[in-house]
Amino acid sequence: MTDLTLDADCGRAAELLKGASRVAVLTGAGMSAESGVPTFRDALTGWWARYDPMELATPQAYQRDPARVFGWYVYRWRLARAVEPHAGYRALAAMAARFDRLAVVTQNVDGLHQRAGSKDVLELHGSLEDFRCTGDGHPYYADRLLELDLPDEGDVEPPACDACGSPIRPGVVWFGEQLSEMTIGRAWEEVAHADALLVVGTSSVVYPAAALPGVALEAGAKVIEINPDQTPLTPQATHWWGAPAGQALPALKQVLDQYE
Repeated sequence: MTDLTLDADCGRAAELLKGASRVAVLTGAGMSAESGVPTFRDALTGWWARYDPMELATPQAYQRDPARVFGWYVYRWRLARAVEPHAGYRALAAMAARFDRLAVVTQNVDGLHQRAGSKDVLELHGSLEDFRCTGDGHPYYADRLLELDLPDEGDVEPPACDACGSPIRPGVVWFGEQLSEMTIGRAWEEVAHADALLVVGTSSVVYPAAALPGVALEAGAKVIEINPDQTPLTPQATHWWGAPAGQALPALKQVLDQYE
């Protein structure tokens, strides 16, 4: 990509955002991948390569072999903790100060938005940072895993809940489970009331998240898609910027800062 192309796309995106008061951001796996977080299936290497994803990411799998499933999510949590949010995450967090509201809706479960400083983050698929018990859903925060003597990979017996004694499970949405109605409802509200929606690093094929740009467009918002590859959203987007988030978002922040 030439600097001229980058400048033209960046300028167009900045113009669309310049007068916005409320901005929503939808992010997907491409955002995480730029920081080195492997996707769900890409993490099936080494000890885990022998398993099918459906053996590790369903309620039935957890019931059959809780130590194996819990161990898999501890492993993924460690992978996420081992990387740092890239410059795009930090730029997005910093941009929040220029709008009345900037809310992030993410399909990712790695917690990188929060680690970069974003405050208003809705995690549609849950989080590797927030485990909970299988009984009454009492929280079990991931930092407590640091207190345990855990293997580098392999089976990990789930700890017991302090409050009720039931086993701890990952705080993610497994295949076959419903997304949190409260979280998806809040995401709909943020997008429906936004002046602009940034769609960053998502394939725009996984529902219900893939429906959010349509909600924004119907409400009259500008939709800016930032993705190296075109997606099913691209023809409907107000502007498509074919660049990675780690390159585009810092450039966008720099241009927006010049308007102040």
